[in-house]
Amino acid sequence: MAIDPDEARQLIQAERERIARLLAGEQDQLEHADVVDIDEADVDQRESDAASGLVERGKDRAVLEQLEDELAELDAALARVDAGTYGIDEVTGEPIADERLRAVPSARTNVASAPEGRR
Repeated sequence: MAIDPDEARQLIQAERERIARLLAGEQDQLEHADVVDIDEADVDQRESDAASGLVERGKDRAVLEQLEDELAELDAALARVDAGTYGIDEVTGEPIADERLRAVPSARTNVASAPEGRR
């Protein structure tokens, strides 16, 4: 591992803090949207408006789930640092490029061996 454990922890923690802030903002937005939709329902909102609101809340919840997944990946990366396996491709066993780890601190693989959709 070319990136030392202290640098790895710093990279992961910085990304974790960024994602946690995004998650908190999304949660606030979703809570506010729920309150607004309840108030608008009292004004006999049209069915199409209600359906649009449901779709938007569904999208917001999907974003929340994605951010929660990213936090879990970052926590797993911290565990790999502690275990001494951070920076090792889980598929090939080869070192992960430093540039990749700096760009994606939670990376488990090099780009070439990453599963589709996880690059």
